[in-house]
Amino acid sequence: MKRTTPPFRADHVGSYLRTPAIHEARAKRDKGQISAADLKKIEDQEIPKVIKKQEEVGLKCATDGEYRRMFWHYDFYDGLDNVEIYELPGGIQFQGVQTKPKGIRITGKIGFSNHPMLEHFTFVKQHTKVMPKMCIPSPTVLHFRLEPNAVDKKAYPDRDAIFSDLSAAYRKAVKAFYGAGCRYLQFDDTAWAYLCSQAELQKARERGLDVDHLQESYTKCINKALQARPADMAVTTHVCRGNFRSTFISSGGYEPVAESLLSKCNYDGYFLEYDTDRAGGFEPLRFLPKGNKIVVLGLVTSKSGRLEPRADIKKRIEEATKFVALDQLCLSPQCGFASTEEGNVLAEEEQWAKLRMVVELAEEVWGK
Repeated sequence: MKRTTPPFRADHVGSYLRTPAIHEARAKRDKGQISAADLKKIEDQEIPKVIKKQEEVGLKCATDGEYRRMFWHYDFYDGLDNVEIYELPGGIQFQGVQTKPKGIRITGKIGFSNHPMLEHFTFVKQHTKVMPKMCIPSPTVLHFRLEPNAVDKKAYPDRDAIFSDLSAAYRKAVKAFYGAGCRYLQFDDTAWAYLCSQAELQKARERGLDVDHLQESYTKCINKALQARPADMAVTTHVCRGNFRSTFISSGGYEPVAESLLSKCNYDGYFLEYDTDRAGGFEPLRFLPKGNKIVVLGLVTSKSGRLEPRADIKKRIEEATKFVALDQLCLSPQCGFASTEEGNVLAEEEQWAKLRMVVELAEEVWGK
């Protein structure tokens, strides 16, 4: 059951705790004490180290840890044509804590041209012996996060009118990353998890979103974004319930979205969070079509440093096989370790111990 193509039996979502050098350099840059070029020099020194650590624990793919980002999503959106990040009165509300107050607005026709993250990917590719992996936010999150008046009416009459150009921009992004040598691309997505939460659905209604048709709209948007994807490029998604300083936003099992997400969206793999009972049971996995699609079970939490009992993880994998074949399953932490530059509440060594355990468990379950 060895896999030589992504997603791998032991995999990971993408972000890692920033090193002290990164934290210090970003703080100095924010205070105007060093330049953006100075910060980049530090990032260029630290990223090869995090790549090497991923290789040392036995992972078959590596990212840059998202060391160059403040947020997992805003930094990418800010590089799209006519998409702007701006200051909001308040941040996104997690359980007991708010993020930095950032929002997204559309100032003209959305496009993808010379995006800085292409260079970020190339840097990883040049410094790793394993498969370089690139993670970008899904187009659905951009739409879901738009405030009622965040779209310039001269460009689009309303928020839903952006879908065609948004998909086209992502088609160009997929093509550009492929041209840069990327064969493993991941769309990180919170929108699908929020569609599983009655509380988040109500908030979306209050923002004026047509929640009754979002699944259909998002499925079309994603599939149009992927329709020209080359056959040798794997594109996965990570469905996230929120990850900021070890807190979360949404709760609810995958049942409300499972058929649309697993059966109708043309992804190769799905990183699904299963580290707490907030995710519900494995029953929704019955909608995964038999064949080549893969579900990566996020059974190891990235929100704390405690190592889960290995027997418990194996038992849960076995439970999942009641609804999907073992050959269509893989294992990973439930999320990244630092979706924002602040990072989760655990130590660096605890982070690597978790990943080492994921690799070892995958070898025990699926073989070396």
